[in-house]
Amino acid sequence: MIYILEDDESIRTMLSYALLKEDESQGFERPGAFWQAMEEEIPQMIVLDLMLPEEDGLSILKKLKASEAWEDIPVLILSAKDSEVDKAIGLDLGADDYLAKPFGIIELTSRVKAIKRRYEKTKKKDRILKRGTIELNESKHEVTKDGASVELSYKEYNLLKVLLEADGCVVKREELLEKVWGPFYEESRTLDVHIRKLRQKLDLSKDEIRTIKNVGYCLAE
Repeated sequence: MIYILEDDESIRTMLSYALLKEDESQGFERPGAFWQAMEEEIPQMIVLDLMLPEEDGLSILKKLKASEAWEDIPVLILSAKDSEVDKAIGLDLGADDYLAKPFGIIELTSRVKAIKRRYEKTKKKDRILKRGTIELNESKHEVTKDGASVELSYKEYNLLKVLLEADGCVVKREELLEKVWGPFYEESRTLDVHIRKLRQKLDLSKDEIRTIKNVGYCLAE
């Protein structure tokens, strides 16, 4: 899935059509709808306009790169600002490429393909996180316990990943919320609900995913 954040409807439609051969795409006119979608599904790539209503593209780029959940998503900037300084700012903030408007369809698709190739080459191969009989294979997006596959939701998977990466150490509530729900999380009982579901699906006791009162959680051996 490629997310396209572009307030000009004609350009947004053209981009969706141009990228059909590369992947499914979803267009957004306003940042609010984009952020809501980011909470539900992480895309493989983001095509980002800089001049947007509500929030400018560079601010959005900064937030993406500041979030552990989203920092690795490749971003292609589209902008009518085509000076060398503008391009340097976007690239320095973490964009993978910068394409000035107006642009051609062939150039756009070529750049998207190039970004995807780079990410395929640098993608971690078969990184496996383990603790006890639980294994999480990042490249396959697969979780097993005692060798049997366990179906987890997107949030549950990322929650388990953060706990496994902590290697038995306590992870604070605030850190879990930011890493799994992104920088716009609202403190609520949603974390506790997801921990409870994780225990149920992995058949773990409260001693195995331990609650550290008023602090956070840890995954015991």
